[in-house]
Amino acid sequence: MIDVSTEQILVSACAQVGLRADGASLLRAHSNAVFVIGDRAVARISRSPEHGIRADTAVAVARWLAQHGLPVTEPLIDRPVRCHGATVTFWRYYPQCDRPRPPARELGRILRRLHETAAPPFHLPRYEPLAGLLQTLAAAPRVLAPADRRWLIDQVARLVAEYDRLDSTLGVGPVHGDAYPGNTLWHGDTVLLGDWDEASIAPRELDLVNTYQGGIRFGHTENELREFTLAYGWDVRAWAGFPILRAMRDLHTLTSYIRRAERGDAAAGTELRHRLRSLRDPGQTGTRWHAVA
Repeated sequence: MIDVSTEQILVSACAQVGLRADGASLLRAHSNAVFVIGDRAVARISRSPEHGIRADTAVAVARWLAQHGLPVTEPLIDRPVRCHGATVTFWRYYPQCDRPRPPARELGRILRRLHETAAPPFHLPRYEPLAGLLQTLAAAPRVLAPADRRWLIDQVARLVAEYDRLDSTLGVGPVHGDAYPGNTLWHGDTVLLGDWDEASIAPRELDLVNTYQGGIRFGHTENELREFTLAYGWDVRAWAGFPILRAMRDLHTLTSYIRRAERGDAAAGTELRHRLRSLRDPGQTGTRWHAVA
């Protein structure tokens, strides 16, 4: 099989929707490769099968929520493009112009509105906890020692079983699935929530835990967390299921680092080993982690 470059995929996908890829610049390359095209478009390219399946849902949910007045990033093209085994979605570009990340309280307000919104008139899949990590582990990545891979598989099995027994206080309904302040963007004075790849049906608490996990692992201040709590109107840390979802989030963050390390990203590999050491040591539950761009 010929290995088609991400840039070739971008050119082919742009041609299918009448855009020119000339001068496109790579914004980031984590679970998706994200390119800025000119001054109005963003292309998100995924070679992951599970992201490809979710792309139709992501576009449909974002469009539907925008039509209902929720502040979300909007698709530029209302259908994913599939080419060379990859899935490409096109979105409006929202330049950030070096502005600081939107405050966590804005995410709290958006999530409150989302969780008060009725289910859309189309199918939303059930949330599959840690499905992406399991798929990555099944490929037996060389960057993981066999003992670490076995430990992770066992942890996933334990947490999925615990997740299935959760007693939700907020109820089950439409969720973003990967809500944290890093998925928010400025649009003028408005804050938008983007990255809808994991939109699904799940306990609503799922959308709240990530911000608090970020406080533990990445140093969000107590004031930020307090403002987030007040904006949403409820503190998920008082809920009995919080430790389960927090542990799930810790593992969830490993997925893209394993994939990046497997592709030869040395910085991602170093951070992956740091996170694994802290996860396997019961005395390091509050160890700080570092986001690697």
